[in-house]
Amino acid sequence: MVQWEMGIAMKHALLAGSLIWAFAMPATATPLTAATPVPGIEGTRLDIVAEGEVTRVPDLATIGAGVVTQARTAAAAMAANATKMAATVAALRKAGVADRDIQTSAISLSPQYRYANNLPPVITGYQASNQVSIRFRDLKRTGQILDTLVAEGANQINGPGLSIDKPEAALDEARTAAIATARARAELYAKAAGLSVKRILAISEGGDGMPPPRPMPMMAMAQMKREAADTAVEPGEQRLAVTVNVTFELQ
Repeated sequence: MVQWEMGIAMKHALLAGSLIWAFAMPATATPLTAATPVPGIEGTRLDIVAEGEVTRVPDLATIGAGVVTQARTAAAAMAANATKMAATVAALRKAGVADRDIQTSAISLSPQYRYANNLPPVITGYQASNQVSIRFRDLKRTGQILDTLVAEGANQINGPGLSIDKPEAALDEARTAAIATARARAELYAKAAGLSVKRILAISEGGDGMPPPRPMPMMAMAQMKREAADTAVEPGEQRLAVTVNVTFELQ
């Protein structure tokens, strides 16, 4: 009986010793690693702002077309407008313009007044307006389609806003040119100061590089309609630019 109790006591002592040893041992599954310090600037800091640009011929034209109608009642003005607008949109689809490139941009209805001295204004009728924004992917056919829209009842034309449909590749060329310009400029400054370019510390980009479209006034477009049987839309050339901010270290 005494030997059995002594055996139990020894087992308890061994187990306690094992637990103490386990807690004392360092964890090998997650070794501690020291963070690598980022080297600081030892030389001279130089900040350069450079621009890279490319030119492309626009391949997308955005033009607004609409119908304005007047009638003695609001319902009659809206009904007449809906009829003419349906013919306008049908003409666009018949000309091959996809549904994704036709988007309603504005619908309005407003009363028309007659004013007289010392008398309150009197409503004489209503004016309804419906406008769509149209994207033309074949610029050569833009003028022909616009003339067709006017023949179908469209009496409001404004635009065009010319742009590049997929500018990413052209903008990447501009970015490459901007970095090359920044590097050349840094080399120039370093040589003038009797130093050399050691490394680039930071690069950031500013601006989207796409100039805003310059729409043609509506009255000018209407005058073109009257003077020419086939309205021409000339794409010209568009500039795409990217500005970068590059920080160099000189030594």
